[in-house]
Amino acid sequence: MDTTKVRALHWADETAEKIIREKGQDPAKDHYTCASGITPSGTVHIGNFREIISVDLVVRALRDRGKKVRFIYSWDDYDVFRKVPLNMPNRDELEKYLRFPITMVPDPWERDESYARHHEMDIETALPLVGIHPEFLYQAKNYRCAKYAGGIRRALEHRELLKNILNTYRDGEHKIQGEWWPVSVFCDNCNKDETDIEGWDGEWKLRYHCTACGHRAEEDLREAKGVKLGWRIDWPMRWEYERVDFEPAGKDHHSQGGSFDTARHVCKDVYGWDAPVSFRYDFIGIKGTPGKMSSSKGKVIDLPDVLRVYTPELVRYLFAGTRPNTEFTISFDLDVIKIYEDYDKTERIAWGDEKAKDPGTFLKEKRIYELSQLPEGETSAMPPFKPYQVSFRHLCSLIQIADGNIDKALEGIKNKGAGSGALPGEEQIPLLRARSRCAKYWVEECAPEEFRFRLRRPGEGPDAPEGLDEKALAGVRLLRDTVVADIGRFRDDKSCAEAIYLCAEKAGLEGKEMFRAAYRALIGKDQGPRLANFLRTVEQDRLMAILAAY
Repeated sequence: MDTTKVRALHWADETAEKIIREKGQDPAKDHYTCASGITPSGTVHIGNFREIISVDLVVRALRDRGKKVRFIYSWDDYDVFRKVPLNMPNRDELEKYLRFPITMVPDPWERDESYARHHEMDIETALPLVGIHPEFLYQAKNYRCAKYAGGIRRALEHRELLKNILNTYRDGEHKIQGEWWPVSVFCDNCNKDETDIEGWDGEWKLRYHCTACGHRAEEDLREAKGVKLGWRIDWPMRWEYERVDFEPAGKDHHSQGGSFDTARHVCKDVYGWDAPVSFRYDFIGIKGTPGKMSSSKGKVIDLPDVLRVYTPELVRYLFAGTRPNTEFTISFDLDVIKIYEDYDKTERIAWGDEKAKDPGTFLKEKRIYELSQLPEGETSAMPPFKPYQVSFRHLCSLIQIADGNIDKALEGIKNKGAGSGALPGEEQIPLLRARSRCAKYWVEECAPEEFRFRLRRPGEGPDAPEGLDEKALAGVRLLRDTVVADIGRFRDDKSCAEAIYLCAEKAGLEGKEMFRAAYRALIGKDQGPRLANFLRTVEQDRLMAILAAY
C-alpha cells in the first residue's frame, strides 16, 4: 500500500485521521499509543474481543499512514475476584478466594499459575491466530512494584476534588457522603480487600485495618504491594502514565455520565492529560442466545469457538466490515454460508474478478478486504497471491461426500477444480485447507440436520427405499442409465440439470418428485445438495455402484 496516498476509506481510517489531527500537533511526538484492556475475571468472550480487534484495525490504519504505534493491552489482573462465573470448574474451591486479587486465585484447571493467568493465556495464544500482536501489560505486576506510587499519591492529594468530580456524575441517592478515599487495600495478612483506610500522613504512608481478619498495618506507597486505585481513578491515571492517544470503550462506559465521562474529567483536572480519542462499540449477539453476553453468567462464546467455524480472515472481516457502534450477531446456523458468500464477493471485487457497482464501492470493499487479511508486516496489503475460491456451501458438500476426510476432499479439488475449470496452486492449498477444517467442524457440530447427509454405501439399505413407488424407482433407473452413466458429457451444472428434468419428463414425474427420488436413493433423505452439481462432483463409479441396487 502506498502510505502517502491513504484515504479515509474505512471507519478505522477515519479514526486514525482524527487521532493524528487531535494528538499529533506536538512536533516532538514520535509515536502514538493505542490501548485496550480487560479484567480476566472469566472467559474472555467474543464481545470483549470486539474492543481488541477494533483497536488493532485503527493501529493498522495509523501504520498505513507511516506512523509509529505502540499497541498496549492491559490485563487488569489486580482487580477483586467478586464472584465465580457459572462456567468455571471447582466452584466451591473458588468461592474460598472471593475478595482476593484475581491474580492470587488458583487456576481451577491446574494449568497455569493463577486463575487470571489461565484466562490471559487463552487469549494471548489466540490473538496471533488472527494477526493481532499487542504489548501486554499486567496491572498486578505494575501495582506490586509500586510503578503507580506517584499516581496514587496524586489521587490522595486531590481526594476532595475527585470526590466532587465523581459526585458530578451521580444522582442524589448515589453521591459519596462523608469521608472517602480513592484507594483500596488488599490486606497483607489475609489478602482480602475488606479493609478500611484509617489515615494518610500527607506524603507516602497509608494506615488501614482489615475488617475480615482484624489486621492493622501502615504501608509506604513506594513499597506497598496491596494499595490500588478505584476503577474510575485508575483508568485515567494510566492514560496519563502510558500517554494513551486512543482507547475505545463499550456503550455502557460511553453512556451519558458514564465511566468515560468521569475518567475524562479526572484525567484532565487531576493528572493534567487530555483523555484519549475514543469511540463506543456495541454489543455482539450470538444467534439463538438472548441478551448481552456476560462472563459472570457462563453463557460465553470465545475467540477459539468462533475460529472453529470462521477462518482468521473471516473473523477479521466480521469486525472490519461492521462499524463498531453497530450491534451485530455472530451466527453458527445456516447464516454461516451467507457470511462466507459475502466475504467471497468482497474478495472477488478486491481482486478485480467481479465488478463493483461504482468506484466508491470498489475502494470500500478493497479496504475492508485488506484489513481482513493477516499481514506479513505491520501495514495492510493485498495477499501475495489470490486465494483459490471454493464456496463454503460446496466445500461442505465435498467434505460430506468424502465422509469427513479433508485430504480426500482436497484431492478431488486438486484433480477436478471447483467448477471454474482452474486448479489450485500449491501456495493456495493452506488457505483452502483452513477453510475445509471450518467447513468440517460446522457440518458436524453446528449445521442443522437437514443440511447434513451421508452417501449410501453400495448395497446398503433395501432395494426399494421407503417412500419410493415403482414410478419413482423407474425415474431413478432412468437417471442412472442416461445421466450418471454419461456424466462426463456435461460441461456445467445447467446442462446436467436440463438432462435431469428430461429424465423426470420421460418417467412421468414432476421435477421435485424426480429430485426427491434421487436423494432418497443416494442419501436416504428427501432433499440434499443441488443435484446437478452433486452428481457431477461425486465419483461416477461410486454413484453407479450405489444406484446399481435399483
